[in-house]
Amino acid sequence: MRNVVIVGGGIVGLAVAWELTRRGLDVTVLEKEARWAAHQTGHNSNVVHAGLYYKPGSFKARMSVAGNRSIVDFARQYGVPVEVCGKLVVATDEREIPALNTLAERAEANGVPAKKISPAEAREYEPEVSCVAALRVESTGIIDFPAVCEALVRLLDEAGVDLRLNSPALAIRAGANGGVEVATGEDVVIADGLVNCAGLHSDRVARLAGLTPSAKIVPFRGEYYELKPERRGLVKGLIYPVPDPTLPFLGVHLTRMLDGSVHAGPNAVLALRREGYRWGDFSAKDVAEVAAFPGVWRLAKKYAFPTGLDEVRRSFSKKRFAASLARLVPAVTEDDIVRHGSGVRAQAMRRDGSLVDDFLIETARDQVHVLNAPSPAATSALEIARHIADQVSA
Repeated sequence: MRNVVIVGGGIVGLAVAWELTRRGLDVTVLEKEARWAAHQTGHNSNVVHAGLYYKPGSFKARMSVAGNRSIVDFARQYGVPVEVCGKLVVATDEREIPALNTLAERAEANGVPAKKISPAEAREYEPEVSCVAALRVESTGIIDFPAVCEALVRLLDEAGVDLRLNSPALAIRAGANGGVEVATGEDVVIADGLVNCAGLHSDRVARLAGLTPSAKIVPFRGEYYELKPERRGLVKGLIYPVPDPTLPFLGVHLTRMLDGSVHAGPNAVLALRREGYRWGDFSAKDVAEVAAFPGVWRLAKKYAFPTGLDEVRRSFSKKRFAASLARLVPAVTEDDIVRHGSGVRAQAMRRDGSLVDDFLIETARDQVHVLNAPSPAATSALEIARHIADQVSA
C-alpha cells in the first residue's frame, strides 16, 4: 500500500497515523467532530495502566505492559505531562483475599512489578485507606491523554499528513481496481487501504465498508465525582478496589490527577445514546438498535438484578456513590464529593450476551477494523498502532 485513510481521530487513530507515516505511507485521517480526541480519549481517567488485570497472553496483557513503557517514553520525549506514581489495589474484606491473590499471580505472569503488602504498609502510601491486605503496583501512572493527542497531531501536521476535522465517513465502497473510496460529504477520499478506529461507531463504519462484524458496540456511561479541594488530602495517589471476578467492570476507585484534583469513579450504566454523557442524552435510533440486539437482553438477564439496578441507583444517589468510596477511604462522606463529568465506553458485545474481553481487530481486503478497544487502549495506543501497521504493511 502507498496510502491509507483512517476513520477516527482519537488516540488510537492518531497513533496508527503516526506509525504508518513513520513507515513511509501517505495518510489521511478523517474525524467527524470539530476537534481531536472528542470522545473516549477525551473523557477517560488518564491512568497509564500497568497490565495487571488481563489474562496472561491476551492482547490486552501484552499491549498494556509494553504500552505502559512506550506511552510514558513518548510523553517524556514530547513534553506531555506524565507521572509514574504507582497504585494500591485494596481488599477491604477477607473474602476478597483470593481475588487479590489471583491479581498478584496475574501481575507476575504478565511481568508487572507488584507486591502484596500489609494494611500497615498500605497506610504508609495512603494513610486514610482501609484494607485487610493490598497489592502495590509500581508502574501505574497518570498522564494527560488529550495532550498526547495534541502532540501526535503536531507531529502529523509537521510530517504533512492530511488531517481532516468535521469529516464523517458517510459511505465506503471498494475501489474498482482495489483499495477503498470514502465519501465524507465534502468529497471522496481514495486510498489503497482503510483503518477503522471509529470507537463508539466502529461497528457502524465496519458495516458501511461491507464487513459483518462479529460484535456490536453497546455504550456504557461511566460517571465521575471529585473530592472537594479541601478534602483532596484524603488521597495521595491511586486507590482501587479488588474487582469482583463475576462482574465485567473494575468498580469505583480514587485517582489523584496531575493537577492535584482527586477523581472518584466510574460507575457503569447503559447509555441511551452512543455519545450519551448524561441521562438526558437520548437517541431513538441508538436505543432502538440496542433494544433489538439479543445480546443486550442476555446480558441483562445475567446482570440486571441486583448489579445493574445498584449501578443505576448509584448514578442517581450521591449518598450511595460516597458509600462505595468510603469502603476504600472511610473518611470520605457525601459532603466531600461533587459531580465531575462522565465518559462513554464503547463496549463490544456478542449476540450471546458476552462482552468481548480482549481487543478485537478484524480484517477484510484492504481493510483493518478496530472493533473493541476499551481501557487500556489509551495506554496501549502506540502498541496497537504497531500491530495494525504490521497488518497494513503485510
